[in-house]
Amino acid sequence: MLSQTIQKILIINTGSSSLKVAVFETGRGETQILSGAFERIGLPGGHLRLSDAQSKALIDQQMNLPDHGAAIDELLGWLRGHRPNLNLDAVGHRVVHGGLVYREPQRITPELIDTLQGLIPIAPDHMPQAIQAIQAAVRAYPDLPQLACFDTAFHRGMPRIAQIYPLPRRLADEGIVRYGFHGLSYEYITQELRAVAPHEATGRVIIAHLGNGASMAAVSDGISIDTTMGFTPAGGLMMGTRAGDLDPGVLLYLLTEQKVTPAALNELVNRQAGLVGVSGTSADMRDLLEREPTDVHAAEAVSLFCYQARKHLGAMAAALGGLDVLIFTGGIGEHAARVRLRICEGLEFLGIRLDARRNEAHAPIVSREGSSVTVRVMKTDEERVIAKAVNRFLHSPDHRS
Repeated sequence: MLSQTIQKILIINTGSSSLKVAVFETGRGETQILSGAFERIGLPGGHLRLSDAQSKALIDQQMNLPDHGAAIDELLGWLRGHRPNLNLDAVGHRVVHGGLVYREPQRITPELIDTLQGLIPIAPDHMPQAIQAIQAAVRAYPDLPQLACFDTAFHRGMPRIAQIYPLPRRLADEGIVRYGFHGLSYEYITQELRAVAPHEATGRVIIAHLGNGASMAAVSDGISIDTTMGFTPAGGLMMGTRAGDLDPGVLLYLLTEQKVTPAALNELVNRQAGLVGVSGTSADMRDLLEREPTDVHAAEAVSLFCYQARKHLGAMAAALGGLDVLIFTGGIGEHAARVRLRICEGLEFLGIRLDARRNEAHAPIVSREGSSVTVRVMKTDEERVIAKAVNRFLHSPDHRS
């Protein structure tokens, strides 16, 4: 019986210049047996690290990675050479954009790939890489079921008033709406909150996914009702290299008066802005916090990030009509105690009060005893969400038929 069989699922999570991978064994649950990441794909100094279930490094080396297809080929070559008995049963992919249509994971077919090609103009820094990785995996495993899981799907049920822009109605009908992203991360955190504190999961929750990419989501009873990112992943909060929300007049001025080309403008707002743009040195919050005491530009970048995050947090609380739980996740959210503290400073009127000792220790709960808002720190796991979705598909009537 299929339900009694342990299956192995390869997970591929593409970023703009990175690719995370994992292999899960599924039976009663999902057990990760391999994990790794390719970094600096398409850039000098490409790097691969793979680890086993005990986080012991299996490979940790620099290599030339011209594109995401080459990274997949490198991974599959390593698996064939070092794990010849690893017989995969399925592959799951993170896909940043699902457009207006896809609210659920979809089996990958030539028709789906064609549809995804049509979404490249909305997410040009992510979709080509995801499609390239999908095509490489399909070539390698043409007989395996492969599933696309969409970062936008979690937000597709937002109220219409939270999705539309104040633009001519025809543009919304053409798909120019607020989609939201980081949905797989939000889905995981929502599921975990339901497991550890079910009474909190039914309340008013803000999840702050703060990493190189950063966003927040307002979640009511497990449902997304608003989020900071919009039509593309470039909107909302200031990020590592992305500007976040800008006055459209700034972009028009750059296009018309400074004669910046669309391609150069895309490069500016997605790769030269945010923390790296303001600091002039680094997109890495760890670097900036270290330099903050002696580097005025690093200090300003950190302060601006925290200030903007605090404003957006207030907006999400307003959308919810109050706040019961605040959750920090992502690289910065999980590990930067000073950033958490500075974001929360001045928000006591919302009921947010951090315990300094707990916060410095990165405790699961960092709010003070008796606070009306519980503030949590939770590790996210997008790959596990995808593995769960693939596992459900493998046991679904559609697959068995």
